[in-house]
Amino acid sequence: MTTPRTLFEKIWSQHVIAELAGGVSLLHIDRHLLHDLEAGPGFGNLAKRGYGVHDPGLTFAMPDHAIATAPGRQTDTNPAGGKLLRAMRRGAYAAGVRMFDIGDEGQGILHVAAPDLGLTLPGMTLVCPDSHTCTHGGLGALAFGIGASEVEHVLATQTLRQKKPKTMRINLEGRCRGALSAKDVILATIGKIGTAAGRGHAVEYAGSFVRAMTVEERLTVCNLSIELGAKIGMIAPDDTTYAYLSGRRYVPKAALFGRAVAHWRTLLTDDDAAFDIEHMIRVDDISPQITWGTSPQDVISVDGRVPDPSREPDAERRRSMHAALDYMGLAPDVPIEGIPVDWVFIGSCTNGRLSDLREAAKLLAGRKVAAGVRAWAVPGSEAVKRAAEREGLHRVFTAAGFEWREPGCSMCVGANGDVVAPGQRSVSTTNRNFVGRQGPGARTHLGSPATAVAAAVSGTIADSRKLGV
Repeated sequence: MTTPRTLFEKIWSQHVIAELAGGVSLLHIDRHLLHDLEAGPGFGNLAKRGYGVHDPGLTFAMPDHAIATAPGRQTDTNPAGGKLLRAMRRGAYAAGVRMFDIGDEGQGILHVAAPDLGLTLPGMTLVCPDSHTCTHGGLGALAFGIGASEVEHVLATQTLRQKKPKTMRINLEGRCRGALSAKDVILATIGKIGTAAGRGHAVEYAGSFVRAMTVEERLTVCNLSIELGAKIGMIAPDDTTYAYLSGRRYVPKAALFGRAVAHWRTLLTDDDAAFDIEHMIRVDDISPQITWGTSPQDVISVDGRVPDPSREPDAERRRSMHAALDYMGLAPDVPIEGIPVDWVFIGSCTNGRLSDLREAAKLLAGRKVAAGVRAWAVPGSEAVKRAAEREGLHRVFTAAGFEWREPGCSMCVGANGDVVAPGQRSVSTTNRNFVGRQGPGARTHLGSPATAVAAAVSGTIADSRKLGV
């Protein structure tokens, strides 16, 4: 009798080339994505060592981290990014790797553009030198971030040495009420089980809430798996997945698509498969979420109060809460709603997709950004930008007082000069609120696109439910 297996175990076993010493497996890598911070150095170091790229057709490159997002940008609009972009172009051209350059419809944040292009498919192993590569698990891929030396290993061999993680299932049960988004649900989940909960595990998300989500919502949930401590987050493919993929540029066509779907339908966790850990999260009572501290687990309902560290029994946690409040310039036990903000940022690989921009524009229509607030909308890819402009979404943003920018990571990580000034407060749709993440001394509150719009028009942290539609 065949032992029941999880989705993760099925895909992992299909990609093992050899079992090595120390519990390490050698895996075949189906798709390798490269961004501008690592592509040039990776290609250059490989050439210095005398190696070529093993299979150029399985690697795809595009600039996203260090390129400027200013309207009308050029290669050197951000000088440091220009240097990296030139190195990326040289390396990709020499290796025969497909690169989507600025201005190309395929360019964008890798974790937005690759699913849109159909480069991400169920059952694939997919790697990229970025911790939020777990995003691609929303399409049923086994995807995770890798380091610089691993980039070179994949380029040279199309393989990777990995130790098999344990398994975890997070069951998200219930239905959204009102303005609740996938971003709110995953933030609340991190707040409940903590940023170390997934360490050493591959996480599968399941349950009625997951089955009802769109693919773009699934990508948002999986994007924050790394904030649970897990390198890998996955959702089993289903009819919603296949409908999303059909007709995309790199997806098999005609009869081949039918054959692919037949295989993808086998990529489900078996009924009796065992997970090392399981969690149950009820979504019915979750409200729109906002972070208050310097970790994604520092999260509360937008109508809640900033926690008081004196009520925390664990001494180490108490110290970290005090440090977070000091950095964020917040006092304990005050309502978080109504705290003034300086910046609002809508974008990133978490919430820079077309559906995110539609949601934000729907709430923003007919309203104005509050005086003293600077607000940016940054599409996650060139394709998203063009689609949004065809729908007129850019006009809604600019009429309200937002800046409509070019695609890229932008203010998520601040590697391209897009930063929040020291001491200023930002409500952001990104995935990390670490100290200095949006710039030295920047104070970041994570929330959904709806929460970001509410902050932009009120000038304070605000509850989007009070805006109506």
